[in-house]
Amino acid sequence: MADVKTYPKYIKELLNLAMPMIMGNLGMILIGAGDVFVAARYSTNALASISIANSIVSTIFMFGIGLLVGISPLLSNFRGEKSNAKKYFLPTVNFAMILAIFSALTVLLFIPLIDKLGFDQALVPEIKKYMFICAFSTFGAYLQASLKEYLQAFEIVLFPNFLNILGVFLHLFLNFILVFGWFGLPTMGAVGLAISTLFARTVLGLVMLLYCMKLIKIRKYRDFGYFISLIKIGFPIAMAILLEFGAFNLITIFAGRISGVYAGAQNILLTITTATFMVPLAISNAIAVKVGFANGAGDFVDLKRYSVAGVAVSVGFMSLCALGFIFFPKIFVNIFTNDAELVKICVPILLLAGIFQIFDGLQVSLGGVFKGLKKTNIVMFGDFIAYWIIGLPLGLIFAFKYQMNLYGFWVGLTISLFSLAMILLFTLFRQFKQAEYIKKS
Repeated sequence: MADVKTYPKYIKELLNLAMPMIMGNLGMILIGAGDVFVAARYSTNALASISIANSIVSTIFMFGIGLLVGISPLLSNFRGEKSNAKKYFLPTVNFAMILAIFSALTVLLFIPLIDKLGFDQALVPEIKKYMFICAFSTFGAYLQASLKEYLQAFEIVLFPNFLNILGVFLHLFLNFILVFGWFGLPTMGAVGLAISTLFARTVLGLVMLLYCMKLIKIRKYRDFGYFISLIKIGFPIAMAILLEFGAFNLITIFAGRISGVYAGAQNILLTITTATFMVPLAISNAIAVKVGFANGAGDFVDLKRYSVAGVAVSVGFMSLCALGFIFFPKIFVNIFTNDAELVKICVPILLLAGIFQIFDGLQVSLGGVFKGLKKTNIVMFGDFIAYWIIGLPLGLIFAFKYQMNLYGFWVGLTISLFSLAMILLFTLFRQFKQAEYIKKS
């Protein structure tokens, strides 16, 4: 009973840390949602073009983000061990810029392949232009993301996440100006969305850098071992993100080959479900920081309580979202489009996404625990099994053999998330039992 009474304290601490991150994460996803919102109002072709382009760009982009996500749990562990974590500022920036170079080059090298992937030829020029411009936005995005992770390790979360919210309004304003040709500018369509993304990400990255330069006394420091540690923690996270995003975005590519309307519907559905996902993702990041600190300090009691509290809050929130999707699906879809065909495709899938949401909240919060423990390989292997061995093959069967189209893919995705949540939950129980046995010994 004493243990139960202490959990409100742990929940409060997690939420205090997570709330600014929730706003920041929502800001991050709303930047992408702004593209969908404006493109859907401009033309179906523009929506289909950016949907297909982003299915490729975001997969490459998020692999690098996954490597950067290792920054906050690693530095939190250093803090728990009473080590000097602040000296890693410049190595963090350097690591982010090296990653940005590789990510941008990968996007640019992928562009010539677009002609060979069987998309509607009317969409191909816009897809290629959008990808080319967005490739260069990686530098600003990675700079901002790396410094956000760095500050998060020290539980400095208010300004970095508030900046993301400001970025939403900047990006949306630029979208309307460039896409529709406001203030005498030419109408740019999908290209305008890409230019807006490049400008907004660059500005946000530079503002974050200036903020850190005022806040932290920067000293030259080199530690190649820091890069190795980041890769050891971040690579499995990056691979897990690549496997997950790859599965989701491969579905967009398959949908785009069936019809541009299906690609547009998939983008709307992903935007809606990703927006709600940003809340448990922020809680997961808070769990990683708190568990990382407790792990570095060797405090198993705090470690376990932060884990249980975080998972409970995450699943509870996503259960509420599930009810919203089940009872009011059309309201969510109508935020982005009133097109009868898109609504007809999206509404039944959003009903299914209600179930999807609960397991998504469970798996991402469990992933935060494993990040804090610096045991990220299990997340990578879990994603591989759940998405590529179980869910995606089933989705292909449902979509094409049983002619369920996009709905069939989402049945496969729901099964994937259930499988992943069970894998992580079972493994965490074993980790805790083993830790308790060692402690008693």
